[in-house]
Amino acid sequence: MDATSPPSGYRLEIRFVGSGSEYFRIWIVNLLLTLVTLGLYYPFAKVRRLRYFHAATEVGGHALSFHGDPWKMLRGYLLVGLLLAAYSGAWRLSPLAGLVALLILAALWPALWHVSLRFRLANTGWRGLRFAFDGSRGGAYRAMLPGGLFALAYVAIATLAMPAAQGQRTAGPAVTVLALLPLAMLLVLPALLWWTKRYQHNHYRIAGEHSRFTVPLTAAYGLALRTFGMALLFGTLVGVVMVAVVSSMQAAFGRGEAPSGPPWPVVVPALLVMLLVQATLGAFIQARMQNLVWNGTRSEHLAFDSRLSFRRLALLTARNWLLVIITLGLYFPFARIATARLRLQSLAVVSALEPGLLAQEPGARIDDASGDAAADLLGIDLGL
Repeated sequence: MDATSPPSGYRLEIRFVGSGSEYFRIWIVNLLLTLVTLGLYYPFAKVRRLRYFHAATEVGGHALSFHGDPWKMLRGYLLVGLLLAAYSGAWRLSPLAGLVALLILAALWPALWHVSLRFRLANTGWRGLRFAFDGSRGGAYRAMLPGGLFALAYVAIATLAMPAAQGQRTAGPAVTVLALLPLAMLLVLPALLWWTKRYQHNHYRIAGEHSRFTVPLTAAYGLALRTFGMALLFGTLVGVVMVAVVSSMQAAFGRGEAPSGPPWPVVVPALLVMLLVQATLGAFIQARMQNLVWNGTRSEHLAFDSRLSFRRLALLTARNWLLVIITLGLYFPFARIATARLRLQSLAVVSALEPGLLAQEPGARIDDASGDAAADLLGIDLGL
């Protein structure tokens, strides 16, 4: 199967059969038990959620399965909790102790990320096969090293420049440096994301198939440029709307029509516009990223065909957010089910071999769940 040719062969459609009402019962019980146990139930809640979503995801008519042990995940969460508590306590002692703790945590993170990927894939199954992740720990460090170095440089420059900038009344070199840091972040972010995705998608394995990532770095920057253009367009739209609203309010004040209650004429349009921008821009990034990454992931006999519609995802996201706000959060599980259905059913697996001929080669079980715990506590997307 050529890296540039369109997928062909046996097409395994992905079907999501989850129900909002079923997941609501799981979600509300998980939430209550997590609150009652002060967070200790969270690994068990996560296992229940993952098992439900895996079982509701059918690839070629066969459901996925998740086999993670919540007790081992609890051990991992306690370990990561201790690390974060030590980090927080170090900052209370002194800035120097906090900086040392930050460096130690940063040095451990690629190893935890690597273990997390191995744990999650080794405990995911399909048709009796177990997935696996065969990337090395050294590869994880190499993938995250550029981002880590940039983050350290960013923190160091900001720390050195901030006191100087605060002591100056006019713009100077320190202010210029601080202003350029966000621009530098925007310039390097696509490359940092591409390095991590390349590491992840170059090392997935099932049976005798080993994935490879064929997306060029230029494609990541192309997506970043389109995203920046859309953000600029919506930023202009927000500015125009806000100027119009403020102008109308000033005109009303000029006529002596001061409002007697909350400034709803300003608040409501502002919230609606921000909701529209967040839903649309976020949906654009998610849709284009899913299509780019998974269409560029393949092995010798397997490929992916992702056709997630930006328009459909944007409309669904706006609808979900609106209903979550109206229901004070109770619609959240229904929103999650609807989003999972759209995203998963926009993806298909294409096999050059008859699926039943894939050799059953179970992967080794990975018992260390501390990496998976770190991924949730630190908010890192595993990219699955």
